[in-house]
Amino acid sequence: MSSSSSSFPGQVKHQVFLSFRGEDTRLNFTAHLLKALKDSGLNVFFDEDTLEKGEPLSPAVSQGIAASNLSIIVLSKEYASSKSCLAEVSNIMDRKHTQKHIALPIFYHVDPSDVRNLGGSFKTSFEDHESKGPLMK
Repeated sequence: MSSSSSSFPGQVKHQVFLSFRGEDTRLNFTAHLLKALKDSGLNVFFDEDTLEKGEPLSPAVSQGIAASNLSIIVLSKEYASSKSCLAEVSNIMDRKHTQKHIALPIFYHVDPSDVRNLGGSFKTSFEDHESKGPLMK
């Protein structure tokens, strides 16, 4: 089943890719959002439902983004503290600019200006990442 879906790289497999920081929102906001999306009949890429146990996260997530029309990015207080979340949002934004992928941010207990201007917890997270070396290779 998975080989047939991966044989057509441009084919949309999921309507929505859900990007979130698990520790912040998995058991509350994101769980409710996922249920609402699925209840409305949308096919959603969600790491716990879609990834096989032991499957490498990065390639699967990249494929999940590529196989979706829309990404919903739940920007929570600690979202930027996760390198994998930052890699996801970078991939999403690249696809937004090159493939007309739709990116929809949701600011969950975060001031949008903190995200836009790298303030608050986002500033702290980026400073912490920068002190450890480059984010992207």
